[in-house]
Amino acid sequence: MNFALGFKPLLGETNAMDSLEKQLICPICLEMFTKPVVILPCQHNLCRKCANDVFQASNPLWQSRGSTSVSTGGRFRCPSCRHEVVLDRHGVYGLQRNLLVENIIDLYKQESARPIHPKSEQQQLMCEEHGEEKINIYCLTCETPTCSMCKVFGAHKDCEVAPLQNVYKRQKTELSDGIAMLVAGNDRIQALISQLEEICRTIEENGRRQKQHLCDKFDTLIAILEERKKDLVQCIGREQDQKLGHVRSLIRRHGDHLEGAVKLVEAAIHSMEEPQMAVFLQSSKEVFEKITDTAKASNIERTEHGYESMDHFIINTDDVADMLRTIDFQPGCQGEEGEEGSTPEDGAEDLAAQPSTEGESARH
Repeated sequence: MNFALGFKPLLGETNAMDSLEKQLICPICLEMFTKPVVILPCQHNLCRKCANDVFQASNPLWQSRGSTSVSTGGRFRCPSCRHEVVLDRHGVYGLQRNLLVENIIDLYKQESARPIHPKSEQQQLMCEEHGEEKINIYCLTCETPTCSMCKVFGAHKDCEVAPLQNVYKRQKTELSDGIAMLVAGNDRIQALISQLEEICRTIEENGRRQKQHLCDKFDTLIAILEERKKDLVQCIGREQDQKLGHVRSLIRRHGDHLEGAVKLVEAAIHSMEEPQMAVFLQSSKEVFEKITDTAKASNIERTEHGYESMDHFIINTDDVADMLRTIDFQPGCQGEEGEEGSTPEDGAEDLAAQPSTEGESARH
C-alpha cells in the first residue's frame, strides 16, 4: 500500500514534551538533571553536583574526595521528601547513578533537537492510488493502513478492515503498556545490579576477614613452634654446659696434679745431684714417699666412653610435618562459628608442644 504525506495541526505534542521536561528538573538548581544520582532509600533524584552541595552544607567538616585523610561519611536530608540520607566514607560519590533517568534525558534532548513542523500543520497520509483519498481505515488482513476506495474497488476489497482510529488507539495502548513493562523491567534490573554490587562488596569483605583469620591461625602455629624450639635448644644447652663444666673441672684437677708431679720430679733430680751421701739419704726418703703417693693418686677420675656424645637429643618431626601439610578447611564450617572439636591445626599445636620422649629418656 503506497501513501503520501500531508500535514494537519499537531495535537498535544508540545504539552507532552513540556510535561516530560518538568519531570526531569532538579529540585535544587531547577535545571535539567546532569549526571543524576539516586538518593537511597527514598529514590528521589538530584544532580550529583547539587547533591554534593547539599551534603557539604550539612557536613562542613567532611573531607572532600581526593583528600589524603580518611573520611567517615555523613548524612543530609532529601530536599524533596526530607528523608534522612546516610552516606558512607565515599560521600555523594558512593551513591548509585540513575542510568534510566540519564537515558530518558538523552532521548528528550534528541527529540527536542529534531526539527518539527509548525503547530498549524500535522502529517496526514494520502492514498497514492486514489489521489485525494485519505488513509482512514486499517486492513486487518494485510496489516496495513489504506483508504475507503481501496476497500471498495481496490486491492483490499476482499479483506477485513477496521476504522483507523480504533486500531490506532488499540495499538498505541498496547505499545504504551509494553513501554511501561520495559521501564519496570529496567527498574528491576537496576535494583538487581545494585544488589549484586553489594554482594561483591560483601564477598570482598568476607574474603579479607577470612584471610586475616587464616593468617592469625598460622601465626599462632609459628609462635608455638618457635617457643618449643627455644625450649628444646635450652635443654640441649643445659646438658652441654653441664658436661663442659664437668670436663673442665677434670682438666683443672689433672693440671694441678701434673704441676705437682713436675715440681716433684725437679725436687727428685735436685736430690740426686746431692754429692753428700748422708744428706742424700736424709732427703731421698721423703722425696721417694712423695713420688709413691703421687703415682698412686695419678689414677684419678676420667669420663666414660661416649661421654661427649649428644646424639641422644633426637627429635622426629616427620609426623608433625605430615600433619601440617594436611591442614585444610573444615567441610561445612564457615568462619569462627564452625570451629568445633579438634582441627588439624589443634593437633599440630599439641604435637609441637610435646617434648621428645626419646631424647628425655636418653639423657636420663
